[in-house]
Amino acid sequence: MTAIDPALRKHVAITFAPLNRRAATNAFPPVASLSDALSKDLPAKEPGGRVVTVKPNVVAMFTTAAVEMWQRAVHSFLISSALTTVSPIWAAVSGYYSSHYSVRAAAHLLGYFQLFRRRRIVRLQMASGRYTCTFESKKGGDREHKFYWETVKAHPYFASDPFFTVNNAGIDASDVGHRDRASYADHLLRFPNFRPLNMSELAERIDHISKIEFDTPPIPRVSKCPDVESAQVIAYYRLVAFRKLVDEILGGSNRFWSVQRNPAWAPAVLKFQVTTAASMNSLGSSS
Repeated sequence: MTAIDPALRKHVAITFAPLNRRAATNAFPPVASLSDALSKDLPAKEPGGRVVTVKPNVVAMFTTAAVEMWQRAVHSFLISSALTTVSPIWAAVSGYYSSHYSVRAAAHLLGYFQLFRRRRIVRLQMASGRYTCTFESKKGGDREHKFYWETVKAHPYFASDPFFTVNNAGIDASDVGHRDRASYADHLLRFPNFRPLNMSELAERIDHISKIEFDTPPIPRVSKCPDVESAQVIAYYRLVAFRKLVDEILGGSNRFWSVQRNPAWAPAVLKFQVTTAASMNSLGSSS
């Protein structure tokens, strides 16, 4: 497993610290709070490259944004699992979005955020005991489903982790390419009879996904679309990876994370365990 470097440990510990001083069950700010706060620090006609010192509440919002995005990944994974036999197309697409939300969560945790309407990329950094945000102009290739994946993959902690990719399109083994095929191709497949999973079947599906063994990460293949199992397996491993990273840095010291790492709305059948004998970055299990 890739070692967690001291800078990452310090960053995560500091950004989570303010959340330890408030009620964990009501710690999320209103919708779009982070993007609104960052937009106020950037005048409409300001060119890219501006650096501003940000307040502790903005730093904390990067963290709550990361955790909320991770919870979207959890929710999307549950949706994907529940749709396995009902709709293979949507099971694959929601599986992809679970992966994407896990990657966005990691990017926010690392201090990156896209201001979509202002066309800026924001980077949060600590220097001389204070946090600053750098605002850079968004380039043509900095689309969300490319930028966040490349940013996370470029970080030393994730660089050698085969479960995280740069999300290239145009190749067969491609998360986004598989999503594009499932969403946009014509004459994809016939629809199965509509029969939603019950809780017992959902539990069996999640247990099955957590125990699948493989030698390399099963990136969904366009040629197998809808490659539901691969989309679900890789999504599951990514959301477990985020949870395990934060667990290893914080332990049980942060009450916000201690509550939010097990979302109250998630069924008990989701245990965030990995029992595969895969030989790469072994994620182990996290209860």
